[in-house]
Amino acid sequence: MLLFAKFAGIAVLVWFYMTAKSRGGEPIKWAIIGLIGYWIAWWAVNLTAVSALTGLFAKNFTAIFIIAQIPAICAIGAAFLIRKKLLADAEAEKNSQD
Repeated sequence: MLLFAKFAGIAVLVWFYMTAKSRGGEPIKWAIIGLIGYWIAWWAVNLTAVSALTGLFAKNFTAIFIIAQIPAICAIGAAFLIRKKLLADAEAEKNSQD
């Protein structure tokens, strides 16, 4: 896993934890859900798209470096959607309790 992907994973962990803490959710649960979602998305994109694309640019280091960042970007997008779903579920639960 590249350095950018590791930093992004830590950022997702902190992002989910802080969001849950501010919304009155369970911070550890949210952080774990966010991190697992990030990892799954990263691995899925890495094993499918990136492994196929790196063979096309085997001799161009810059292209391989840029292509290697694609899984982290897609995983951040997945984390955003997961966070959006958790926020919607928390809001629905809050409204049902009122």
